[in-house]
Amino acid sequence: MPRFLGVDGGGSKTAFVLVDADGVVLARATAPTSYYFNDGFDVVERVLAQGISAICEQAGIDRSDIDGAFFGIPGYGEASADVAKLDAVPGRVLGHDRYGCDNDMVCGWAGSLAGADGINVISGTGSMTYGERAGVGHRVGGWGELFGDEGSAYWVATQGLNAFSRMSDGRRPRSPLYEHLRDRLQLAGDLDAVSLVIDTWKGNRSSIAALATTVCHAARDGDPVSVGILSAAAAELVALIETTRALVGFTESDTVPVSYSGGMFSDPGFLATFLAELGSRAGGYDVRRPLLDPAVGAALYAAKLTGHPLSPEAVHQLATTPASSREVKTP
Repeated sequence: MPRFLGVDGGGSKTAFVLVDADGVVLARATAPTSYYFNDGFDVVERVLAQGISAICEQAGIDRSDIDGAFFGIPGYGEASADVAKLDAVPGRVLGHDRYGCDNDMVCGWAGSLAGADGINVISGTGSMTYGERAGVGHRVGGWGELFGDEGSAYWVATQGLNAFSRMSDGRRPRSPLYEHLRDRLQLAGDLDAVSLVIDTWKGNRSSIAALATTVCHAARDGDPVSVGILSAAAAELVALIETTRALVGFTESDTVPVSYSGGMFSDPGFLATFLAELGSRAGGYDVRRPLLDPAVGAALYAAKLTGHPLSPEAVHQLATTPASSREVKTP
């Protein structure tokens, strides 16, 4: 029975899953982040070796028994000089060349729509879309927190902090968001926010992005400033979707499947705001809950790359398998 490995890299962890051609999950594992922009290039091989060793031990197989693999590597394609080096890393770990590599956004798309034509929008720490139609794929967004990632948790958080600073100064009227953020940051004085974020947190993306939950909480309590920030975030994400729609060749008469992934969508209020914004656009959209997690999506994509895509019955089997089944963690 053929076996396919999916690897979904991320900013906080790297997820591994091994499935067979019948859609049975044979093994799962997690390892630390494989985001090499933060931790250096060597982290990619080290993390892949950890995770694949755990998968093989759990499944009782050798690396040569993996018939196909797909590696979604965060940052892939964002530094042209690194692509060839990244492409070579899995080969050293697996000992064969039956694999493919791309950005981890492909895992989100393949999982959420089970590899079907359509668009997946990501709003986690960062934001981007990836869509495919008839084999044509395009990425939109994902330019990073300094001058992009509109609609992401990081973007929402910085919009909230900007509003807080203006409220503190008196440049805009204070709303409940002001007290929400003061409480969350445990500030003795408002200007302590500067030293906390810049000095203590060192501008850490994840620490800042986590403040998006405070904006969501304030919006849930009816804070008009927070509601406005989330509405603007939803509009930014829909703009990514509409651009992707055009680039992959969907027409105005097409009903485009759309799914979503990332922590911002775990907030029911923000999800409702996003769905309303998407529904207001002229083109038709068929919004679907994510069918599979990104790591399973990567395994599905691995099977497709071998020329032996999983059957609808196998995909259904994967969709009904709990994501937490048979998972081990590596140090």
